[in-house]
Amino acid sequence: MNIHIRNGRLIDPKNKIDAVQDLFIASGRVVAVGSAPAKFVADKVIDATGLVVAPGLIDLAARLREPGYEYRATLESEMDAAVAGGITSLACPPDTDPPLDEPGLVEMLKHRAKTLNQAHVYPVGALTQSLKGAELTEMAELADAGCVAFSQADAPLTDTRVLLRAMQYAATFGFSVWLRPQDSFLARDGVAHDGEVATRLGLPAIPVCAETIALATMLQLAQETGVKLHVCRISSAEGVALVRAARQQGLPLTCDVSASHVHLSEMDIGFFDANCHLVPPLRSLRDRDALRAGLLDGTIDAICSDHSPVDEDAKQLPFAEAEAGTTGLELLLPLALKWAGQGALSAALAKVTLQPARILGLDAGHLSVGSAADVCVFDPEAYWKIEAAALKSQGKNTPFLGLELQGKVRYTLVDGQVTYQG
Repeated sequence: MNIHIRNGRLIDPKNKIDAVQDLFIASGRVVAVGSAPAKFVADKVIDATGLVVAPGLIDLAARLREPGYEYRATLESEMDAAVAGGITSLACPPDTDPPLDEPGLVEMLKHRAKTLNQAHVYPVGALTQSLKGAELTEMAELADAGCVAFSQADAPLTDTRVLLRAMQYAATFGFSVWLRPQDSFLARDGVAHDGEVATRLGLPAIPVCAETIALATMLQLAQETGVKLHVCRISSAEGVALVRAARQQGLPLTCDVSASHVHLSEMDIGFFDANCHLVPPLRSLRDRDALRAGLLDGTIDAICSDHSPVDEDAKQLPFAEAEAGTTGLELLLPLALKWAGQGALSAALAKVTLQPARILGLDAGHLSVGSAADVCVFDPEAYWKIEAAALKSQGKNTPFLGLELQGKVRYTLVDGQVTYQG
């Protein structure tokens, strides 16, 4: 199908475009920017007057809950949520049931996602068998099946010798290792940041040193092995400082932060709001400000949704007993825009398009001529209220319920096909 998107404000961070320009799509590819190619006849015209035309969003952490947790969400519901949020590519962590530690499971997930013909799904394989932290998976076989990186998700890997061997294996084949820094002993049974709110509410706490000790270990091992390390969901000012120092020393390192942590702090827990029970925990206002500054100076490469749909029964429990997680696919765009402000749309979009694509090793996140036509068209001025009924995700658990956010997706195109129109 030939598609002409006209009169939109085209923002492409890679090509440094921010101007009102038309976009022309044919056979699933971008064929021209600005002027129509010779003999181009549009089958569909999208009037984007007053709208922003941008590369499709790329999310580095979206749990689709299949296989094993279909009672929380299904692939169909979460893929609908993804395209409704302007997301055209996403990486899913390996903590399914069973975990993504066998090539057959990875191939099944990719096949299921492909048959839905919506967003592209890139599985992250398990670093150790069953995520138990004892024996390494066959990473080469998992990569052949379609895994783009290897991770423990939120499962602990306490044996540093196993972690060293995993990094050596990955470095040998050029695979990326994605790790969330948290010392499982220091964080054991904790549910909130070790600060005044946890003390006042009597909640078991997780100190910042649980993050920094684990982070220092993985940075040292990465330096030893030369592995491509990606630090997932950094949450503290001290953690940002460690990443910044490591990058200044030349370590090949990337880093992301969840959209919730960019905007919320321990203060938002209020009176035991279980929707604010997240992993890692929401930390102090100082930490939140450091995360924002880290995004601004490039220490933190990308913003992800850390999408984790949870069923209502698991959230309607006392804070310490409720299951951690937040739904975020449909909120990634407005929360990224809120971080950067309306005057810095290109900077905001880079953190959810171009930079995640680079971390994944994808030729995506841009609108160059010849590239796949993965496009998000959104209204940067439109406000919408975050209500359970407004979310397509099966998980309605988000700390932002009841709030109004700015930035509403109008069209999502994947490989030149309109997969969402709102």
